Amino acid sequence: MGKTLTFYTNPQSRARITRWMLEETGLPYEEVVLDFGTTMKSPEYLAVNPMGKVPAIRHGDLVVTENAAICAYLADLVPEKGLAPPAGSPERGAYYRWLFFLAGPVESLLTAKETGALADPLAAGYGSEADVLRVLEQAVSGSQHLVGDRFTTADLLMAAFLGYYMMVGMLEKKQAFTAFARLHAARPAARAAEARDNELAAAHPFPLEAQEA
Repeated sequence: MGKTLTFYTNPQSRARITRWMLEETGLPYEEVVLDFGTTMKSPEYLAVNPMGKVPAIRHGDLVVTENAAICAYLADLVPEKGLAPPAGSPERGAYYRWLFFLAGPVESLLTAKETGALADPLAAGYGSEADVLRVLEQAVSGSQHLVGDRFTTADLLMAAFLGYYMMVGMLEKKQAFTAFARLHAARPAARAAEARDNELAAAHPFPLEAQEA
């Protein structure tokens, strides 16, 4: 028997990205839904992810946390799906670039902006807001894919980031952003993931007092 793949999630969180990725892989997985401030901070879950946050996956004895890391790991489990360029290829370098740009500078900038505490551009890994927005727009303008000519995990993360941050009003709904996000959100795996998370959402509402996602 193969290793059991367990997905720790909450439908009101960034774990939606990991679910989309799981659906793209087609791998069977078990689902554990946790709630903010209670089961997400329980000793049992802290033994899995000491941060007490979702998403996380357990694959056999291995635990992987952080959306970009999880998605990259899952892509490599199913090389036949082409969700990541071949290791050692020039495309693989570009793929890593976008995964870490989204997980690092983009996420950090938008979190800082939300809290009203932007750092000095010389000190911040994201530089300035204008820098980040310009790079994002250039990346998705005039192309359906960030790397090569087929869908990869980099496209999934970009579309998920753009869709979420436009939805909550933290990114302007520029034509290039909306076109890219809508294109990939229409994928069957994305729709299946959204349907499952929307089904779970009613039973797991986001608490007003929660300060973490």
